[in-house]
Amino acid sequence: MDKRTILAVTLSLIVLIGWSYFFQRKPAPHAPASPPGAQSPVKPDTGTETVTTGDGAVTEEAPVKPPLVEYPAARDARASDIVVDTDLYRAVISTQGAIITSWQLKTFKDSGGRPVMLLKKPGAIPPLGIIFESGDRNLPQKLIYSADTKNIILSEHGKTRGELTLTYRNQSMYITKKFVFHNDSYNVDFYVRTVNTPSYLLPVGTGFGLFDKEARQGSHRGPVVLSGSDKTGFTEKSDNKYFPGSVRWIAQEDQYFTAAIIPLGRIEGAEFWKEGPSPEIALRLKPGEHKFIFYAGPKEYDRLKQLNAGLEHIIDFGWFSIVAMPLFWVLKFFYKYLGNYGWSIILLTILVRVPFIPILHKSQQSMKKMQKLQPLMAELKEKYKKDPQKLQKETMLLYKKHKVNPVGGCLPLLLQIPVFIALYNVLLKAIELRGAPFILWITDLSAKDPYYVLPIVMGLTMVIQQKMTPTAMDPKQAKIMMLMPIVFTFMFLTFPAGLVIYWLVNNILGIIQQYYANKKA
Repeated sequence: MDKRTILAVTLSLIVLIGWSYFFQRKPAPHAPASPPGAQSPVKPDTGTETVTTGDGAVTEEAPVKPPLVEYPAARDARASDIVVDTDLYRAVISTQGAIITSWQLKTFKDSGGRPVMLLKKPGAIPPLGIIFESGDRNLPQKLIYSADTKNIILSEHGKTRGELTLTYRNQSMYITKKFVFHNDSYNVDFYVRTVNTPSYLLPVGTGFGLFDKEARQGSHRGPVVLSGSDKTGFTEKSDNKYFPGSVRWIAQEDQYFTAAIIPLGRIEGAEFWKEGPSPEIALRLKPGEHKFIFYAGPKEYDRLKQLNAGLEHIIDFGWFSIVAMPLFWVLKFFYKYLGNYGWSIILLTILVRVPFIPILHKSQQSMKKMQKLQPLMAELKEKYKKDPQKLQKETMLLYKKHKVNPVGGCLPLLLQIPVFIALYNVLLKAIELRGAPFILWITDLSAKDPYYVLPIVMGLTMVIQQKMTPTAMDPKQAKIMMLMPIVFTFMFLTFPAGLVIYWLVNNILGIIQQYYANKKA
């Protein structure tokens, strides 16, 4: 390979590795939608009661009394907390506003060994709190609801299903929220019915579902919506936006966790806005009865897929997802029998390497031929040193005559780049790898090697492999290529340990194959 080819390959590799971060799909610019409490583009309330039937159709019944400007509140009532305790999570729901005030995951731990808190306390917008689009927008959060039960305790060997209904009623308005909890699931059946109220927003809630304080490179943190087949993520810098019609779900997400609302009937749409610095997402609903699936837990692909609502698409393996998904399935298959994701990655690396063996063999043969042609190429350079165009033409004729592909040595590396990036996204975003130990000091395959041993050893294997590989480069080009192991070592210092294991094992397999090829030659 000449100098230009080497530089092109190097730049291509660096660009492709950063592809999933720098070219993440960003929300298209949109005219800002009216934030809650401002003038809304929704048509004024007609004064009719809207009811959703079992098949999701929405019908309008006889007119009811228009809502008053101010609603009387239950002054003497006091708020209380209702605790829902299952084998998977512990939630707290307040009777003031009928909102979620705490959500703790029992089976996932933070860096200090404590249970993960998906919600420690409500933020500016309370989770599942109703926000009116006219009048006093926060009125439903001020009301004290009556509950039909106290604390709910579910377990594998006891009660496995529990219901909670919270109701507020006065002479002019009726609001009820019903929750159905399941012991073996993170999803909750959720119903809302309102009578004589304005149109309203049903939000996921400020920060609900966000555990990691900062999103790692290539992962999104904040509100996200699936409208039709298009998924859009938002950040603090995004413009307000309204999604009409076919909204499949809305959520708040970070690298490994999410809180999502999935409508099971007809809704007006979804709206993204900023409540101060906090990005918010909510469904827009008319008065009547609505049914949802509410999910608050890990982004486990199989769990999300079982909901049959497209929520599994919240896990984004990037542009090479067509490669990443099969790798993910095979990795989980190996784990089923090995019980260790580190050894599963090693076995997966060997499996992925097999299809490349013939290509690598041809590459090695091509490099050998290039090495033998060096004297003839040197003669051509001397003969046509004043005529670059003629030199290029004669060089290509020389390659053609001896059936040599000048970029044959680069082809295997280029073909492995999609696999590399796909596996990078799997190791970065699959919660199955979160906190998964390997051996010795590698206690989390999704995090970097704390002592940088694996990246350094990986760099050394690259040096050994380069020394063993035949080259047709002149000494200057050879020195440039020797910088590659140094560049890769520094790049891999912060990469997930699982990815470094993949590249290290791949290098070791390459050294073995190169040794065999050299010995045979």
